[in-house]
Amino acid sequence: PDDREVVFYSEDNASWVFFEPIIKELLETHGKKICYLTSSIDDPILTRQGNEIRGFYIGLGLVRTYLFLTLKADVMVMTMPDLETFHLKRSKARPIHYVYVFHSMFSVNMVYRFGAMDHFDTILCVGPHHINEIRASEKLYKLKPKTLIQSGYGRLDSIIEEVKKRPQAVQAEGKKKVLLAPTWGDQALLETCAFELVEILLESGYQVIYRPHPMTVLKRKMLLIALQNKFTRYKNFRYETDVGSQESLHWSDILISDWSSTATEYALGLERPVISIDLPRKVNNPKYHKIPFEPFEVSIRPKIGKVIPPDRLQEIPRHIEELCSNPESYKQQIRKIR
Repeated sequence: PDDREVVFYSEDNASWVFFEPIIKELLETHGKKICYLTSSIDDPILTRQGNEIRGFYIGLGLVRTYLFLTLKADVMVMTMPDLETFHLKRSKARPIHYVYVFHSMFSVNMVYRFGAMDHFDTILCVGPHHINEIRASEKLYKLKPKTLIQSGYGRLDSIIEEVKKRPQAVQAEGKKKVLLAPTWGDQALLETCAFELVEILLESGYQVIYRPHPMTVLKRKMLLIALQNKFTRYKNFRYETDVGSQESLHWSDILISDWSSTATEYALGLERPVISIDLPRKVNNPKYHKIPFEPFEVSIRPKIGKVIPPDRLQEIPRHIEELCSNPESYKQQIRKIR
């Protein structure tokens, strides 16, 4: 029971980067023991656990559902929203305190499903936008107020710290290095215009690395294979296999994305520009406009680079050169925004 005082649940092997700063603080500053449940057999925690961290693989099926219902713990920390909405419910065996940790800086009201946060007790908020949106939702729908903690965003802190450890990159002459890191979904970059965009970039002489979203790897495997097969003949094309690594972020001069949360992490963490392809918004809550705040992911896009319509992809090489022409000026601009 003492080892289950604080329980973390990870739905995939990408969750660790969001939990790591919190777990480090609990272990090193507060001397806590951690119980870590994961649905990913490849979760890094399963190979690095010691006496202070107990890791368990629980899969995605009935065992996980039953475990959630019968769990006896004091606190459970999750990056997975929609508690009580689908098959994952609050424990019936004990009144656990449930804590939600954001895995992006995005707003609550558009990309999350309606009611996604309603059954958590505490939310670790990235910024004022989360506090404003959650309080407005509680008032509008007459919900019990949650405890909202001004915690910031540990993933962004980690990227900034990593930048400090690395030697200052000298910008090489010639064509820039371009990272493509789209989100996933039927109207995302891969599913709409990635083939055309990659070809334009490669034919323009840019070094290109394509970094798929973890959900795309699961759900669009054949499309990703087709992308690799089409461009494997180009020496200046690379396909990122380790999506948990930061290497491609630091390697590149500029990022091209759609509605991926990686764009804000890249711009605010590395202080480098982003080109956003203006594909349809990711709307998982059709009631999102009832909350009177523009979503963070909408308002931030024009501030961190350029927003380009998908029918003007041919113009992107020109925008790359413009955005990368004065890196120091861009860094000062980003620091003010951050």
